[in-house]
Amino acid sequence: MEIAAGEPSTRRVTRLLSAWAAGDESALERLVPVVHRELRRLARLHMRRERAGHTLQTTGLINEAYLRLVDVRRIQWRDRAHFFAMSSRLMRRVLVDHARARGYLKRGGGVRRVSLDEAPDIAVERGRDFVALDEALAALERIDPRKSRVVEMRFFGGLSVEETAGVLKVSADTVMRDWRLAKAWLLREMTTKSD
Repeated sequence: MEIAAGEPSTRRVTRLLSAWAAGDESALERLVPVVHRELRRLARLHMRRERAGHTLQTTGLINEAYLRLVDVRRIQWRDRAHFFAMSSRLMRRVLVDHARARGYLKRGGGVRRVSLDEAPDIAVERGRDFVALDEALAALERIDPRKSRVVEMRFFGGLSVEETAGVLKVSADTVMRDWRLAKAWLLREMTTKSD
Protein backbone atom coordinates (compact mmCIF):
# COMPACT_ATOMS: atom_id res chain seq x y z
CA MET A 1 0.00 0.00 0.00
CA GLU A 2 1.39 3.36 -0.97
CA ILE A 3 0.76 6.19 1.48
CA ALA A 4 1.26 9.77 0.37
CA ALA A 5 3.79 11.66 2.48
CA GLY A 6 1.57 14.73 2.78
CA GLU A 7 -1.53 12.76 3.74
CA PRO A 8 -3.16 14.01 6.99
CA SER A 9 -2.13 11.98 10.03
CA THR A 10 -5.66 10.82 10.88
CA ARG A 11 -6.29 9.39 7.42
CA ARG A 12 -2.78 7.97 7.21
CA VAL A 13 -3.19 6.14 10.52
CA THR A 14 -6.53 4.69 9.41
CA ARG A 15 -5.08 3.51 6.10
CA LEU A 16 -2.07 1.91 7.79
CA LEU A 17 -4.33 0.19 10.32
CA SER A 18 -6.47 -1.19 7.50
CA ALA A 19 -3.39 -2.46 5.69
CA TRP A 20 -2.09 -4.09 8.89
CA ALA A 21 -5.47 -5.73 9.57
CA ALA A 22 -5.42 -7.06 5.99
CA GLY A 23 -2.12 -8.84 6.68
CA ASP A 24 0.48 -6.27 5.60
CA GLU A 25 3.04 -6.72 8.41
CA SER A 26 5.16 -3.83 7.11
CA ALA A 27 2.22 -1.48 7.71
CA LEU A 28 2.80 -1.81 11.46
CA GLU A 29 6.41 -0.74 11.01
CA ARG A 30 5.26 2.34 9.07
CA LEU A 31 2.48 3.02 11.59
CA VAL A 32 4.63 3.18 14.73
CA PRO A 33 6.55 6.36 13.83
CA VAL A 34 3.30 8.10 12.87
CA VAL A 35 1.59 7.28 16.20
CA HIS A 36 4.61 7.39 18.50
CA ARG A 37 4.01 10.91 19.87
CA GLU A 38 0.40 10.14 20.76
CA LEU A 39 1.37 6.81 22.33
CA ARG A 40 3.94 8.65 24.44
CA ARG A 41 1.26 11.13 25.55
CA LEU A 42 -1.04 8.27 26.52
CA ALA A 43 1.75 6.54 28.42
CA ARG A 44 2.53 9.75 30.32
CA LEU A 45 -1.14 10.10 31.26
CA HIS A 46 -1.12 6.57 32.63
CA MET A 47 2.19 6.99 34.45
CA ARG A 48 1.09 10.26 36.05
CA ARG A 49 -1.52 8.27 37.96
CA GLU A 50 1.07 5.84 39.28
CA ARG A 51 3.04 6.06 42.51
CA ALA A 52 6.35 7.91 42.62
CA GLY A 53 9.33 5.67 41.95
CA HIS A 54 7.36 3.24 39.80
CA THR A 55 9.74 0.69 38.29
CA LEU A 56 8.09 0.93 34.88
CA GLN A 57 8.90 4.09 32.93
CA THR A 58 6.99 5.72 30.06
CA THR A 59 9.13 4.10 27.37
CA GLY A 60 8.79 0.71 29.04
CA LEU A 61 5.02 1.09 29.16
CA ILE A 62 4.93 1.94 25.44
CA ASN A 63 7.13 -1.05 24.65
CA GLU A 64 5.02 -3.46 26.73
CA ALA A 65 1.82 -2.17 25.15
CA TYR A 66 3.40 -2.45 21.69
CA LEU A 67 4.32 -6.09 22.30
CA ARG A 68 0.74 -6.85 23.32
CA LEU A 69 -0.60 -4.85 20.40
CA VAL A 70 1.44 -6.89 17.93
CA ASP A 71 -0.17 -10.04 19.36
CA VAL A 72 -3.66 -8.67 18.69
CA ARG A 73 -4.48 -10.09 15.28
CA ARG A 74 -8.26 -10.27 15.17
CA ILE A 75 -9.11 -6.58 15.48
CA GLN A 76 -10.72 -4.86 12.56
CA TRP A 77 -9.40 -1.35 13.16
CA ARG A 78 -12.04 1.27 12.41
CA ASP A 79 -9.93 4.38 12.69
CA ARG A 80 -7.27 6.30 14.59
CA ALA A 81 -9.47 6.80 17.69
CA HIS A 82 -10.19 3.06 17.88
CA PHE A 83 -6.46 2.32 17.72
CA PHE A 84 -5.64 4.77 20.52
CA ALA A 85 -8.51 3.51 22.65
CA MET A 86 -7.16 -0.04 22.32
CA SER A 87 -3.61 1.15 22.97
CA SER A 88 -4.75 2.90 26.13
CA ARG A 89 -6.59 -0.21 27.25
CA LEU A 90 -3.46 -2.29 26.73
CA MET A 91 -1.38 0.22 28.71
CA ARG A 92 -3.85 -0.01 31.55
CA ARG A 93 -3.60 -3.81 31.44
CA VAL A 94 0.20 -3.60 31.56
CA LEU A 95 0.07 -1.36 34.64
CA VAL A 96 -2.52 -3.49 36.40
CA ASP A 97 -0.56 -6.65 35.68
CA HIS A 98 2.56 -4.91 36.95
CA ALA A 99 0.80 -3.79 40.16
CA ARG A 100 -0.59 -7.27 40.75
CA ALA A 101 2.81 -8.84 40.17
CA ARG A 102 4.23 -6.58 42.85
CA GLY A 103 1.60 -7.89 45.25
CA TYR A 104 -0.24 -4.71 46.10
CA LEU A 105 -3.44 -6.40 47.17
CA LYS A 106 -2.16 -9.49 48.94
CA ARG A 107 0.86 -8.17 50.75
CA GLY A 108 0.47 -4.40 50.82
CA GLY A 109 3.53 -4.12 48.55
CA GLY A 110 5.28 -0.78 48.74
CA VAL A 111 3.19 0.46 51.65
CA ARG A 112 5.25 2.27 54.26
CA ARG A 113 5.27 0.63 57.69
CA VAL A 114 3.70 2.85 60.31
CA SER A 115 2.73 2.58 63.92
CA LEU A 116 -0.84 1.80 64.80
CA ASP A 117 -1.31 5.40 65.95
CA GLU A 118 -0.26 6.75 62.54
CA ALA A 119 -2.29 4.27 60.48
CA PRO A 120 -5.53 6.29 60.11
CA ASP A 121 -3.60 9.23 58.68
CA ILE A 122 -1.80 7.31 55.93
CA ALA A 123 -3.17 7.52 52.38
CA VAL A 124 -3.70 4.39 50.30
CA GLU A 125 -0.87 3.61 47.87
CA ARG A 126 -1.55 4.61 44.25
CA GLY A 127 -0.78 1.12 42.99
CA ARG A 128 -3.47 -0.33 45.22
CA ASP A 129 -5.88 2.37 44.05
CA PHE A 130 -5.08 1.48 40.47
CA VAL A 131 -5.80 -2.21 41.05
CA ALA A 132 -9.01 -1.31 42.92
CA LEU A 133 -10.08 0.92 40.01
CA ASP A 134 -9.34 -1.88 37.58
CA GLU A 135 -11.43 -4.31 39.61
CA ALA A 136 -14.28 -1.79 39.80
CA LEU A 137 -14.04 -1.26 36.02
CA ALA A 138 -14.13 -5.03 35.47
CA ALA A 139 -17.29 -5.21 37.62
CA LEU A 140 -18.80 -2.33 35.65
CA GLU A 141 -17.90 -4.06 32.39
CA ARG A 142 -19.84 -7.15 33.46
CA ILE A 143 -23.02 -5.11 33.97
CA ASP A 144 -22.53 -2.33 31.40
CA PRO A 145 -19.65 -2.82 28.95
CA ARG A 146 -20.22 0.47 27.13
CA LYS A 147 -19.92 2.58 30.29
CA SER A 148 -16.70 0.75 31.14
CA ARG A 149 -15.31 1.47 27.66
CA VAL A 150 -16.27 5.15 28.02
CA VAL A 151 -14.21 5.37 31.22
CA GLU A 152 -11.27 3.60 29.58
CA MET A 153 -11.29 5.91 26.59
CA ARG A 154 -11.90 9.16 28.45
CA PHE A 155 -9.93 8.63 31.66
CA PHE A 156 -7.13 6.34 30.55
CA GLY A 157 -7.01 7.13 26.86
CA GLY A 158 -7.55 10.86 27.04
CA LEU A 159 -10.00 10.70 24.13
CA SER A 160 -12.44 13.56 23.70
CA VAL A 161 -16.19 13.05 24.00
CA GLU A 162 -16.46 13.19 20.20
CA GLU A 163 -13.64 10.67 19.64
CA THR A 164 -15.16 8.32 22.19
CA ALA A 165 -18.57 8.67 20.55
CA GLY A 166 -16.99 7.86 17.18
CA VAL A 167 -15.30 4.70 18.44
CA LEU A 168 -18.44 3.48 20.20
CA LYS A 169 -20.76 4.65 17.41
CA VAL A 170 -23.05 6.54 19.79
CA SER A 171 -23.90 10.22 20.23
CA ALA A 172 -21.78 12.64 22.25
CA ASP A 173 -24.76 13.06 24.62
CA THR A 174 -24.76 9.31 25.25
CA VAL A 175 -21.04 9.41 26.01
CA MET A 176 -21.53 12.26 28.49
CA ARG A 177 -24.42 10.49 30.20
CA ASP A 178 -22.44 7.22 30.39
CA TRP A 179 -19.38 9.13 31.68
CA ARG A 180 -21.35 10.76 34.53
CA LEU A 181 -23.12 7.55 35.53
CA ALA A 182 -19.94 5.45 35.32
CA LYS A 183 -17.94 7.88 37.48
CA ALA A 184 -20.67 7.84 40.15
CA TRP A 185 -20.92 4.04 40.01
CA LEU A 186 -17.15 3.57 40.23
CA LEU A 187 -16.85 5.97 43.15
CA ARG A 188 -19.58 4.14 45.02
CA GLU A 189 -18.06 0.74 44.19
CA MET A 190 -14.56 1.75 45.30
CA THR A 191 -15.83 3.45 48.46
CA THR A 192 -17.87 0.43 49.57
CA LYS A 193 -14.94 -1.93 48.85
CA SER A 194 -12.53 0.15 50.93
CA ASP A 195 -14.89 0.32 53.95
